Amino acid sequence: MHPVVVENVTKTFRQGDRTISALASISLEVHQGQFLAIMGASGSGKSTLLHLMAGLARPDSGIIRVSGSDLAQMPDRQLTLFRRRNIGLIFQSFNLIPTLTAEENIALPLMLEHRNGRPAQEKVEQLLESLGIADRRSHRPDALSGGEQQRVAIGRALVADPAVVLADEPTGNLDSVNSRSICELLRDLSVLHNKTIVMVTHEPVVGVYAREVAVIRDGQIVNRFATDNQSAPDLAIKYSECLR
Repeated sequence: MHPVVVENVTKTFRQGDRTISALASISLEVHQGQFLAIMGASGSGKSTLLHLMAGLARPDSGIIRVSGSDLAQMPDRQLTLFRRRNIGLIFQSFNLIPTLTAEENIALPLMLEHRNGRPAQEKVEQLLESLGIADRRSHRPDALSGGEQQRVAIGRALVADPAVVLADEPTGNLDSVNSRSICELLRDLSVLHNKTIVMVTHEPVVGVYAREVAVIRDGQIVNRFATDNQSAPDLAIKYSECLR
């Protein structure tokens, strides 16, 4: 069973008296342990697709399955609980709670599930150590660098051991050094820990860290290929060819 299956999904938006087609009968499968980068220009539909995979929006038609469950068939309450337990979300803007410490932000999904015992504490401790931010555990977001905030966000996404991790432009607010560090971390999560990761980006220098790239244009997947240890310039050339 694939952790993520998208079948013939369409999504439109209203803009005044116009109907904008964001996704046009798109299909996609992601297998266990895959690190897939979805690349496309602004307005191509890549973020819309990720939001549908996360259950943050609903398709007009088609099926989206995560761990075998059809998100479109779930009522809102059930979908919220399913997302909390099965989908880890990483955003460009970090979305940390400003009044909570780094440790508390990571623990938040477990706290919402009333999982406050020793196993939960050990899981948070393990993530703080593995993400290299154990010495920042008591700092609130405004006292952390951008790279540290994103590491906290990754910890929060992983703490419930989700089936799928979805990352929306996770390096968009980071400098090149922190961007590379986050990309290496995501790659290691896939390669070393068999995590299934889908990442949206428009940057070849970021996409090259993924094992595979799917290029989206005008709401449709126009190509999908393995990165095969390509350099960022080589990926940039192939990506540009896909958009012609």
